[in-house]
Amino acid sequence: MVHFVGAGCGAPDLITVRGQQLLREADVIIYAGSLVNPALLENAKPGCEIYNSAQMTLEQVIDTMRKAEADHKTTVRLHTGDPSIYGAIREQMDLLDELAVSWDVTPGVSSFCGAAASLGAEYTLPDVSQTVVITRMEGRTPVPEKEKIRSLSAHQSTMVVFLSAGMTEQLSAQLIEGGYSPETPAAIVYKASWPDEKRILCTVAQLPQKAKEHGISKTALILVGDFLGRSYGRSKLYDPAFSTEFREAGR
Repeated sequence: MVHFVGAGCGAPDLITVRGQQLLREADVIIYAGSLVNPALLENAKPGCEIYNSAQMTLEQVIDTMRKAEADHKTTVRLHTGDPSIYGAIREQMDLLDELAVSWDVTPGVSSFCGAAASLGAEYTLPDVSQTVVITRMEGRTPVPEKEKIRSLSAHQSTMVVFLSAGMTEQLSAQLIEGGYSPETPAAIVYKASWPDEKRILCTVAQLPQKAKEHGISKTALILVGDFLGRSYGRSKLYDPAFSTEFREAGR
């Protein structure tokens, strides 16, 4: 069987208990070498075959899984963060289905969660934003026209931008053209939860300057929105004047 496992956002103890156990039991581990913390491989048992998928094509990954299955071995496909976000897992699952190879998915802590934790931030603040847009800039891989940064910016909701740290100048311009004020709070979080993590608070207009000053061009998230500000409303759920199924107002 093949287990797709989310490695978490960096710190090796942020993998789930289930994910760690699967790593310990695996006969074969195929990990995203450019992004996954290699400390996680210390969970591998003696004799486990370990492959770095950064040096492999999709076809080579699937062939490795197929051979392991033929030898009655258990494979862990270790993806950074949570596999469901920019994990390229659907194409692997579909090919495994064609080969009649069973698979399952163990979720992980995404870097967008790790970044919020590092900043002590809440993405969905009352009276500020109740929507989180997870997206990326268009690079060598295109995005649908309706999902370009400029279009999504019209909502001025919380935005988390993946895979775009090397394009902060274009990103800043598109965010402003789309509707965010140049003074909208922003943050750059480099390698959230890793030992060399960096957190830079700035504004949308300052994104290119701050990325350059700190030498950040990859492996970072860009966070945008007033959730990084100081003003917000109180949660109704814990307001003494708000009745719920479990508590009457005034109690």
